[in-house]
Amino acid sequence: MSGGKTERIATARLGADGPEVGVQGLGCMGMSFAYGPTDADGARAALERALELGVTLYDTADLYGFGENERFIAPFVRAHRDEVVVATKFGVVMDPADPAKRGIRNDAAYIRRCAEGSLERLGVDVIDLYYMHRRDTRVPIEETVGTMAELVAEGKVRRLGLSEVTGGELRAAHAVHPIAAVQSEWSVFSRDVERTAVPAAKELGVAFVPYSPLGRGFLAGSFTDAARELGDDDFRRTMPRFTGENAAANAALREPLHAIAKARGITSGQVALAWVQQRAAVHGLPVVPIPGTRRRDRVEENTAATRVELTADELAALEPIAGRVAGGRYADLGFTSAGRE
Repeated sequence: MSGGKTERIATARLGADGPEVGVQGLGCMGMSFAYGPTDADGARAALERALELGVTLYDTADLYGFGENERFIAPFVRAHRDEVVVATKFGVVMDPADPAKRGIRNDAAYIRRCAEGSLERLGVDVIDLYYMHRRDTRVPIEETVGTMAELVAEGKVRRLGLSEVTGGELRAAHAVHPIAAVQSEWSVFSRDVERTAVPAAKELGVAFVPYSPLGRGFLAGSFTDAARELGDDDFRRTMPRFTGENAAANAALREPLHAIAKARGITSGQVALAWVQQRAAVHGLPVVPIPGTRRRDRVEENTAATRVELTADELAALEPIAGRVAGGRYADLGFTSAGRE
């Protein structure tokens, strides 16, 4: 799939008055963080190829490598500033001495400090889409979004996003300032967002940006048991559904994806991505998944999935999977919208 053919993907709008972006974005986290050894040259090639194919939304966060991911994509963003929409996030605090130790902050002083840091690391004058990465329940969400709105008024941020919020939280936030996008995990394995967040986003005209649409590579067959197959520095080893008995049980759930892929002559990953892309038609709202990769050929494979339309029978075969998944998507769901519903 790396013969060089360039067929640009369709577009979708982020929010009622947001920018038109490629209907699939690119998650940049793994280019320098969380998923084991990196390949800087390969990642740079992936960034460039993605843009050629019409991918214009690039997603990072200050959390990823203590800002290193923002620094990594900065030269690409600056070189194509008028063509790309860069999204970054604040809200998750890590201890440099113990990266496994994490907290959440949404207070005004912290938000402002994070925004200034991201602007400096990215080397840009304005952040196109600024997300609250996780919800700090000690701070009313109206106050958090109020501070974010001040950044918009000051010209430091163009549009606001929220990550891992419930439908009620989204409505409260949107009443303070328009929210362009909600980012949460959404895949054939993870569908808890459909309870309240997706209906609220549809109601308010907010785009949905699914992260981990490939189940962190599990749905694409990149690995089967994280503890046995991935390195000690790979974040997926901490996720309950990817190790031990859970991993074995969940691997069996991939069979319908394999069957559809074989019949179609495509990959299991493309089936999984096509399912997520079709949530736009199913739920009636813009959906822009951000699969992550640091490989040019994977970018080509992933974007090709935007042109795959699954049949009613194929969708029916995939429908029961999420309800049968063993193990949570994080060890601590308190950091997610699911933990507050």
